[in-house]
Amino acid sequence: MNIKDKILEFMTEIAYKPMHRSELAIKFEIDKGQRKDFFKILTDMEKDGSIIRTKNNLYGIPERMNLVVGTLQGNRRGYGFVIPENKDVSDVFVSADSLNGALHGDKVITRITLDGPGSKSREGEVIRILDRANETLVGLFESSKNFAFVIPTDTRVSKDVFVTRSDSNGAKNGEIVEVKITKWPEKRNPEGEVINILGHKEDAGTDIKAIIKQHGLPEEFPEEVIAQTDKIPEEIPSEEIARRLDLRDINAFTIDGADAKDFDDAISIDKLDNGSFKLGVHIADVTHYVREGTPLDKEALERATSVYLVDRVIPMLPEKISNGVCSLKPNEDRLTLSVFMEIEANGKVVDYEVAESVISSKERLIYSDVSDVLEGKSDELKSKYSHLVKDFENMEELANILNKRRYERGSINFDFPESRIILNDKGKPTDIVKVERRVADNLIEEFMLITNEVISENMYWTETPFLYRIHEEPDAEKIEEFAKFIHNFGYSLKGTQEVHPKELQGLISKIEGEPEERVISTVMLRSLKKAIYSAEPEGHFGLAADYYSHFTAPIRRYPDLE
Repeated sequence: MNIKDKILEFMTEIAYKPMHRSELAIKFEIDKGQRKDFFKILTDMEKDGSIIRTKNNLYGIPERMNLVVGTLQGNRRGYGFVIPENKDVSDVFVSADSLNGALHGDKVITRITLDGPGSKSREGEVIRILDRANETLVGLFESSKNFAFVIPTDTRVSKDVFVTRSDSNGAKNGEIVEVKITKWPEKRNPEGEVINILGHKEDAGTDIKAIIKQHGLPEEFPEEVIAQTDKIPEEIPSEEIARRLDLRDINAFTIDGADAKDFDDAISIDKLDNGSFKLGVHIADVTHYVREGTPLDKEALERATSVYLVDRVIPMLPEKISNGVCSLKPNEDRLTLSVFMEIEANGKVVDYEVAESVISSKERLIYSDVSDVLEGKSDELKSKYSHLVKDFENMEELANILNKRRYERGSINFDFPESRIILNDKGKPTDIVKVERRVADNLIEEFMLITNEVISENMYWTETPFLYRIHEEPDAEKIEEFAKFIHNFGYSLKGTQEVHPKELQGLISKIEGEPEERVISTVMLRSLKKAIYSAEPEGHFGLAADYYSHFTAPIRRYPDLE
């Protein structure tokens, strides 16, 4: 146990009363020569909010001092909620008059002023701001004769930023700007200076630029990343191919959206004489090019994921990797990690093999074409892909088997409508269309799910350190509230104290096609915990899976590289 943990453990004791730092040094038997380092540890702990220092310079933990440390979630009406770092503590309502200069996203210390029954109506006042979330803000510039304001585009930031004429940088009314905060008064609006003009609010593309700046998305790769990427050879060295499983002759192909440019998974399938299926899922071996600790790896970790905007993609990896050497383009040799699974007709995986491999995809297919073939909507496409039709049919059969097995164990399938914005050549939206999920989309989803499960279970039983994707069981209190909500629609749940995912899945089936389907599904989703990453395989409640991870999208998601 390190010194910080010892301090927290000591302060958590029931008999502990707030102490001066010198008293703590004596208690922990800190020599005079080491006290400077000890006091620095206390200061660091105070800065991160794990301990509190009172006006009398006494130290204690927040929970024992009627204080809550957390992140402020703002509201356009001016008030906010502090979301505690301690997940066992309920949220705290903070009125606009009690924010004391705190804005959305800030890490704050809040004093509890009202604690209602069952801690459901807690109110508080921000007494200290530990960390400012926003050094800059993006907003609409509005000026008068002598001064101007920037109205944040993020409506959760409820205060405008005051800007003097000398600090407006030539911005004009109606322009979207980036403003740097220079002063944070407690009772007045923050003050700032315009550092970037993104364009007029009516100009095409300005809204996307605003989103990029607002969320701090990186637009360019650092020079050292580009330099490392430039050194990557286009051709695979023969010695690398020689040490891998050579799968270039198998009938593997990719299936993606029509506008996809990075293809990180390919499929191969055979139906065996015993009635089982041999499913091959071949994932781009990005780790061969993105080595741990290199500039490429550090930048990918910082970005964490590719970001898909309405008119562009901000990739996690440079284009040479994401759309080039790692993209499983047809008839080009590519390094992969292949997972071969033998799956019985009941959906059980009875054998599997994981291997470093090299493949050459035979086709670049799109979801709609494969769906048209399987749904019998295009004789022309069926003829074009006659050499693959049997594979398509085997894939559909296996996907249905896997889906049925998932359903039987209780996996919850939410069916929220997805839409896509259509832009004209000037970047203006012209239509919003519903994205259809068809047979090809579903079969690829099933294959990625089973692959992630197999890889996770393999890592567990081989005792290999691994990053799992877990989804904890929901809080009984939230499920009880959800049960009360659906009772108004004539539905009920069994076992709200320890609800099984199968019970929620059954409710999803009952409400399918009903007018209340979307609202109940939305409230159900909000009643569940968020899925997180963990070094321990604690199961995935929503999928009703014992082992799960993210493995199949290494081009656009950093955890898949781990």
